[in-house]
Amino acid sequence: MSIDTPRPWLASYASGVPHDIEPMTGSLPDLVEQSARRFPKAVALEFFTRETTYAELEDQIARAANGLRKLGVTKGDRVALVLPNCPQHVVAFYAVLRLGGIVVEHNPLYTPRELRHQFEDHGATVAIAWDKSVATLQDFPKDVALDAIVSVDLTRAMPRSTRLALALPVAKARESRAKLTTSVSGTTRWDDLVSTRKLSKRHPRPETDDVALIQYTSGTTGTPKGAVLTHRNLLANAAQARAWIPQISAGDGSVVHAVLPMFHAYGLTLCLTFAMSIAGRLVLFPAFDPALVLKAIKKRPPTFLPAVPPIYARLQHAADSAKVSLAGIDIGISGAMPLSQDVIEPWEARTGGYLVEGYGLSECSPVLMANPVSDARRLGVIGLPLPSTECRVVDPDDESRVLGTDESGELQVRGPQVFGGYWGKAEATDEVFTSDGWFRTGDIVAIDADGFVRIVDRLKELIITGGFNVAPSEVEDTLLKHPSVKEVAVVGIVQSGNEQVVAAVIPTDPATFDAEALRAWSRDHLAAYKVPRRVVVVEDLPRSMIGKVLRRKVRDAILHD
Repeated sequence: MSIDTPRPWLASYASGVPHDIEPMTGSLPDLVEQSARRFPKAVALEFFTRETTYAELEDQIARAANGLRKLGVTKGDRVALVLPNCPQHVVAFYAVLRLGGIVVEHNPLYTPRELRHQFEDHGATVAIAWDKSVATLQDFPKDVALDAIVSVDLTRAMPRSTRLALALPVAKARESRAKLTTSVSGTTRWDDLVSTRKLSKRHPRPETDDVALIQYTSGTTGTPKGAVLTHRNLLANAAQARAWIPQISAGDGSVVHAVLPMFHAYGLTLCLTFAMSIAGRLVLFPAFDPALVLKAIKKRPPTFLPAVPPIYARLQHAADSAKVSLAGIDIGISGAMPLSQDVIEPWEARTGGYLVEGYGLSECSPVLMANPVSDARRLGVIGLPLPSTECRVVDPDDESRVLGTDESGELQVRGPQVFGGYWGKAEATDEVFTSDGWFRTGDIVAIDADGFVRIVDRLKELIITGGFNVAPSEVEDTLLKHPSVKEVAVVGIVQSGNEQVVAAVIPTDPATFDAEALRAWSRDHLAAYKVPRRVVVVEDLPRSMIGKVLRRKVRDAILHD
């Protein structure tokens, strides 16, 4: 890739990090196959202590791919995955891709309405789903009806002792390799799907620029859209992650803890693709449970732990309470929300490793930036653009004007990890790309002289009141300094044609909280037009699966209160 824009951040890269990655070739299934060829006996997956080697994983993927072929899946077909983190999720992901199919990831805890909206959008007719979610899919109306549903019992991937301990029914494994059968409930059992012969090695392979994944955005600024990501996009982002952490190399026994959901872009890349590309041991957790994670840490601490600030904070608290050492966790990368010194300092003191902040979007596979994994990391910034990534900051009102050092404007990016558009939404795609191919992130940032990038706010969440722009995060950061405020989300509420700044506050002590006193205090710390016109007391703030506050839902809740 030829890059002709200035990249001042390159001088701030950690030792050993290349400026660019090699052009991508092949496809995502190559990641597992190459690791299986080089390290067949290495453990690929660990689930409640049950281990799967890379040779076994490759075998299961080939069998699942053939099972899906028998169900009629062909190149270009969308196959929906509605699964928590589990071995079957990893196998299903790569099996669909091996056939040239397109994976569509879904949150298994979504409501029927949320799931139906996405299925209507992408049009998949085959789904591989957690058995607890199957009924929701079967209740879809006829116009969204599925041709086939593969039902997954997570407990089948657990050790027998764990299943017994959980008082779960233990079914005898089926050894038959006969034709796929369909259960009474109208679904195909996962065990039957993988009881076929392996897919022929002569079966056509996907190409680098084929679509691999439709990843739905979180919807923090509107209706979720399906970001279309190719094998090239996802391979590139895994390669960028490897380049960013030269301390980790393939086959070195690295351990990655999948505490983030793999149906989310963040967890998908840093666990499902990156971990496989380094022949790492991926320890899978169906949901974040501090006790389960600590149990795994006691056995074998993770080399690499991607998570979000609340997870790091909860793990520290749980480890202190249980007197469990966190020593040996080498690298933590945090995303989705600001990472504070209050989390970093105790974490690094306990682990002896690094905890750094990164940044990305679903449309970018998702990682665009990260702090260097070295003593050069900085607090309060999202880091440096990854290798082969171009960035520029432009005036939101005149994007032909590229801004300079420390000037705040919209971040625009280009790179091999950047998607090509939204599924079935040409107009929405056109809106986010400039005529010369830069992706408009919608984030307001500033880049300093050393190339470190600082988030100022989201362009789409700016509040325009009386002709003035108000950045919600600036008001939130100010209000959090008041001792009566535990958590806060600031949104704009339209009143008589003008937006008003409204703060939803979780008080530290609801019994003594005084909203007017808080507003009076904020007048001394904020410009008059930034002071919340209303302060609404709430018990909780709606968050995404990875902990990000959903301002849109906060706004909707206030409007309907």
